[in-house]
Amino acid sequence: MDPGLRDQSALVTGASRGLGRAIALALGAEGARVAVGYRRERELAEQVAEACRRAGAPSAEAIRLDVASEAEILAAFDETARRLGDPTVLVNNAAVCPRGPAAATSRDEFQQVLEVNLTGAFLCCRELLHRLEQAARPGRIVNVASTAAFTGSSSGRQVAYDASKGGLVSLTLSLAREGAPLGVTVNAVAPGYMHTDMMAEKLAAGPERYLGRIPLGRLARLEEVAAAVVFLASRQAAYVTGSVVNVSGGLLMR
Repeated sequence: MDPGLRDQSALVTGASRGLGRAIALALGAEGARVAVGYRRERELAEQVAEACRRAGAPSAEAIRLDVASEAEILAAFDETARRLGDPTVLVNNAAVCPRGPAAATSRDEFQQVLEVNLTGAFLCCRELLHRLEQAARPGRIVNVASTAAFTGSSSGRQVAYDASKGGLVSLTLSLAREGAPLGVTVNAVAPGYMHTDMMAEKLAAGPERYLGRIPLGRLARLEEVAAAVVFLASRQAAYVTGSVVNVSGGLLMR
């Protein structure tokens, strides 16, 4: 079934590696024009853009985008519009996740996480909503949250990250109400444990601690989470808004 992304321009933040890369590739494979947002790793982002084109994207470009900078966000939207057409799909994936006990987390460190994970996502959403309203066009916003928004991280040592993802869920719900009259759906995905370099290290140290908590008994492949994002960005999800899709292998049931 055609998800209706062939005439869409999609901006994915934090897309030079990991889940963001998988999302960019999945959108490109469905025919979307993809802006691969990156903060520092331009070469990796260029490689992702090339992979998107090989996967079927009619065009894909690496776009410099530090979501902690409002000026860079505005510039990235302008650059995306110039090179790929006005964006109608936004995926807020960029995030930072420092680790450490709350007692050792400074105010500045806490604030920095919120600036990237929550305020940056808000500013990107605000800009897309403004542009879509001005053009009287429908659109899609998908925010990448986490099961940690509901349960806290298993280590209990990521308080700023967990708080930011909880805020992102609330932001999703609020903007879904605001975007509905404009024809803009706003949803989120909440991944659990995924196959990443960081998780590979944890599994090597003690897999039973993590796999034992997942009813399906395995980690998610990045492509499985990306598939949920593609659905929410598609025309098949036109009647879905204000939802948080649990892509955790059942982790949130426990």
